[in-house]
Amino acid sequence: MKKLLFAVVLLAAATLFAQTPFDGTWMTKLDTAKFPTKPDQYSLSNNTYECLTCVPKVSVQADGSDQKVTGHPYYDTIAVHVVNASSVEIIEKKDGKVMYSDTATVSADGNSLNDKFTDTTGTQPVTGEVTSKRVSPGPAGSHAMSGSWRTEKVNSISSNGLTVTYQGTADGLKMSDQNGNSYDAKFDGKEYPIQGDPGHTMVTLKRIGDRTIEETDKRDGKIVAVYRMTVSPDGKSIHAEYHDKQHGTTTSFTMEKQS
Repeated sequence: MKKLLFAVVLLAAATLFAQTPFDGTWMTKLDTAKFPTKPDQYSLSNNTYECLTCVPKVSVQADGSDQKVTGHPYYDTIAVHVVNASSVEIIEKKDGKVMYSDTATVSADGNSLNDKFTDTTGTQPVTGEVTSKRVSPGPAGSHAMSGSWRTEKVNSISSNGLTVTYQGTADGLKMSDQNGNSYDAKFDGKEYPIQGDPGHTMVTLKRIGDRTIEETDKRDGKIVAVYRMTVSPDGKSIHAEYHDKQHGTTTSFTMEKQS
């Protein structure tokens, strides 16, 4: 009987310890997002498309066919189709599977770029629309999308691209989303895989306080991002900062608790 009571006490203590302010399902509020000031740079001229701020840079023929590229975790070919003088369609594939498609259209005055995208890297597609403002023009005679663009607003993203669920464990945190990505990591400095991620990202978790966790993402042993999350004192929201180490940019946003 004593052994049974002792086991019950231990189980209750472990359950209590596992409950954290992060537990629950959270949704990103797009109107809280603050985007990087560093612009994206593109060039489309003489039938050649270049993404100058991609890591690594992309340079392919813009003839609509799949062009091989290397060094990118989520695609190994890219096809660029010039629809007309103001619109371009880009399709990225990995192992023959479409991973991302985007139609970029420049406004009549040449100062806005509208991107309508579909991300199929997960188990179900994430769709959205983004508006960017021109920072600088492209070379004379180049396509209208050439030049530098700064993200101004994310007009929409499907709910499955905004929702994430966290569950505390006795010595770590579990994450899952609606697109088949998940991890079960501990606060021990070790690397843990994001299951379902075609980019094969590894995460390391660090607990900085009762309400703050820092996630470090790595690929091929190199740090690609640091993601810090802090739960508000009332437990109803999370302030998140995503530091993209490859591009040298920071994006911040707020997530609200759904359940």
